[in-house]
Amino acid sequence: MEGVMAVQQGVVANGRFAVGDLRSGFKGASVVNVKGFVKAAKVEAFPRLVTKCTAASSIAEQKGADSSLADVEADGRVFNFAAGPATLPAKVVKQAQEELFNWRNSGMSVMEMSHRGKEFTSIIQKAEKDFRELLKVPDNYEVLFMQGGASTLFSCIPLNLCGPEDVGDYIVTGSWSDKAFKEAKKYCKPNLVWSGKSEKYTRLPAASEYKLTPGAKFVHICANETIQGVEFKDYPEVDGDTVLVADVSSNFCSKPIDVSKFGIIYGGVQKNIGPAGVAIAIVRKDLLGKAQEQTPVMLDFKTHADNNSLYNTPPCFTIYVCGLVFEDLLAQGGLEAVEKRNIEKAQLLYDAIDGSNGFYKCPVEKSVRSCMNVPFTMGTPELEAAFLKEAASQGMVQLKGHRSVGGVRASIYNAMPKAGVEKLVSLMKSFQAKNSS
Repeated sequence: MEGVMAVQQGVVANGRFAVGDLRSGFKGASVVNVKGFVKAAKVEAFPRLVTKCTAASSIAEQKGADSSLADVEADGRVFNFAAGPATLPAKVVKQAQEELFNWRNSGMSVMEMSHRGKEFTSIIQKAEKDFRELLKVPDNYEVLFMQGGASTLFSCIPLNLCGPEDVGDYIVTGSWSDKAFKEAKKYCKPNLVWSGKSEKYTRLPAASEYKLTPGAKFVHICANETIQGVEFKDYPEVDGDTVLVADVSSNFCSKPIDVSKFGIIYGGVQKNIGPAGVAIAIVRKDLLGKAQEQTPVMLDFKTHADNNSLYNTPPCFTIYVCGLVFEDLLAQGGLEAVEKRNIEKAQLLYDAIDGSNGFYKCPVEKSVRSCMNVPFTMGTPELEAAFLKEAASQGMVQLKGHRSVGGVRASIYNAMPKAGVEKLVSLMKSFQAKNSS
């Protein structure tokens, strides 16, 4: 019994409830069912892992956005320019750390909660509420937390919007819209109305360069191509019952968007919103219930709409972190303020590239350069390798370009502090000075 009491006391000392089976690692302890908990002092047999959470310090209370260079260095962290999974706001990571062991005095971690319990219900409901507020989502749209990332949604779109013989138009502006187009061939008659492949996806088409199919069920675009660094500034106009669909994975919540212009907006969260594991779909309600007969239940938007995104066990912890990010974005002043900061960061980087007298080159047409993903090259692969090595030594990582493109790519999503971009620009200038002939 001494081992059992030690387990009970240790659980209480950590602010958690001893419920269900406790399998102790202590000598002489047995596997027991403990109901309730015992009020007792902390004992050394079960060391306290974290201080018991009191009222959680909210993101809103930490308002005042960016981390400075000193903040990042003091935390022992790097500037992470990865394309996804990507950097998260430092205060979000710290709050998740604070609440990891005992979420807001619930006695358990979010990772342990029942997805149908009142605790997680409050988490997912608030996440949806804040997301709707951020994007000003109209009431006639559902917000769905799904699994599998945008790649799974590549299948969902044709399966939910059309029959096997129906046409869906695809504007292919980079690697991800190309993948979506190829996946659609399994489920409908996709029509490639424009492709930038012959120009290595360095520009976007003018409306006069393509002709949409009369009667097409939908027109699909990728709003921001993560690999090539091209971003739509304006969106195609569609007529009649044709639905505009956008994959916004890499510029989700980076700027305001008029949701009412689209039938479906979707994206994986692992670039701008949270950890990997969730895709969010904003679906106009009149488009629900039209899935092809063979559509798997988990790929049917109506399944998720009818069950409040809880048809099966969702990635609870990822949704929780997304919710913290939404709080943070609201605290920063909403997407209008976020967009302003993103434009400033991107301009710093593009100015450094354009002002380098050709030492650095961005292949993308200036009018459609991405504010999120900035690709650039140098004279030789050896020079690029030396640059990446020097960047890593200075705490700037994941700058290598995608394997299909090469070069350097800086992903400067919402959570990348301005200080990170400034440090990168400083390196670019000093590296050029050392390596110019």
